[in-house]
Amino acid sequence: MMMKKMLKNPWGVAGMMVAVMVVLSTVFHYPVRIIDALTLEPQADFSIRISIWRVLFEPVVGLLLYFNRALYPLNEIVQLLPWFLIIFFALGIRKGFVIKREKGSLKGFALRQLANLPLIFGLWFTLFVVLIFVPLPNNTIVNKNPDRVLVTTHSHTEWSHDGLISQKRLWEWHRRNGFDAFFITDHNNHDHTLDFKEAQRNGAFPMEPLVMCGEEFSGSNHLSLLGLQHKFSTHGLPDSTVVDTVRNNGGAVIVNHWFDGQHNTMAYYRDLGVDGFEIENTATDRAYDRKVYEQIKAFAKENNLILNGGLDFHGYGNVCSLWNAFDIPGWHRMTPEDKERSILNIIRNRDQARLSVLLYHDRAYYENKNLFFRPVITFFNYFRTLNPMQVLSWALWVALFVMIKRQFSHTQKAARVCRGNVLLPLAVFAGSLLMLGFGIFYHMKIAEVAGSDNDIYLEYSHLFFMAGGILLLYSMIILYFRIIRKNTGQGINH
Repeated sequence: MMMKKMLKNPWGVAGMMVAVMVVLSTVFHYPVRIIDALTLEPQADFSIRISIWRVLFEPVVGLLLYFNRALYPLNEIVQLLPWFLIIFFALGIRKGFVIKREKGSLKGFALRQLANLPLIFGLWFTLFVVLIFVPLPNNTIVNKNPDRVLVTTHSHTEWSHDGLISQKRLWEWHRRNGFDAFFITDHNNHDHTLDFKEAQRNGAFPMEPLVMCGEEFSGSNHLSLLGLQHKFSTHGLPDSTVVDTVRNNGGAVIVNHWFDGQHNTMAYYRDLGVDGFEIENTATDRAYDRKVYEQIKAFAKENNLILNGGLDFHGYGNVCSLWNAFDIPGWHRMTPEDKERSILNIIRNRDQARLSVLLYHDRAYYENKNLFFRPVITFFNYFRTLNPMQVLSWALWVALFVMIKRQFSHTQKAARVCRGNVLLPLAVFAGSLLMLGFGIFYHMKIAEVAGSDNDIYLEYSHLFFMAGGILLLYSMIILYFRIIRKNTGQGINH
């Protein structure tokens, strides 16, 4: 009886929610930390800085970031849709029993639910767009060792066919995420990268993080060509010619995400003379089959090859969760040329003792099986990672929500606007404007990369114009009937 009475009181429900969060974040706490991908051990030289903006808006930003870092992000975001539908139908059935008990119009309710169904799909697609394309205030790494240098060996700009970020914005992204240097490895070209690198050397923008030139060569497998110093074309060249050319000119070669396709054996690339393999890649399923992971580790050790991590950032997708840490004493006193040479020497010498692959670790590994239940597990695991300030943020937002709800419940007009039947189309309406904004932005970018192989701006601009336009029109029609027509006494059951 006491529990039933508490559940009818909004403050009682809020108190129970906060209590559950406190228990999950303390008794069942899962620590967030930086680990070495090869040893899986925590790294004392590195810690995590949580953005104040994330803490202030924890109930939204924190959950989005945790879902974004899922081990199988695209698959798990897709699995959110059936859970949206399950919750929608469960709440609908509950509401239907209430309407029947109060002798209301079940037919009108059924029509409203039918009209809401496309909105549920729109809400899910909006969430998908936010998770993949909206820059979020990500947690950042803190490097406490001045002799360890954080480097990206695999990244892309809009001069790749699948890149959605300019060179300058990629540089800014690396600066925000704690990097000291990064290679740009656009697909099958590096002319624009060399120009960007020279612009930095000539003082066009700050020297940290340091820009270095590379290319992702699409041969029998994708290969990162690192440390390129002059312009040349790799189109149509065999693997052996490309590898020999790069290494003979002081560069290094890494086999990218070999585990994603395995077009040739690792021995084939060893015999070509590559320097090593990516052991992790955050643009693919980061937690790929651990049997293959162990296979790559063993092969590299037996053949004196180096292992590194491929961030493989394209301007969208996962937030930053991987860094290569190079041991380079005196880094900040070096010239740009010496810095690049030091990084390349570690790779070319296959000196694994001076290169660590760092991973942002906030959940246990799980296989790509039975992912249907993963969104629910992820939701509860998120609360296990919270610190006291994040729990406090949740408590304040829950209290604010209860106060607003109680205040609006006293005003009939405000209460009508805040019903789920109005909030749902409002959310989809806002999402449609976001998509149209992306569509306009990407359409404007098409001219800037004219003459390149980039076709993703065109594809996504069309996608966002179409999806945003449809959702905008539908949500406006629903809002018209549920607010304007209803307030003028002409509403129908929508």
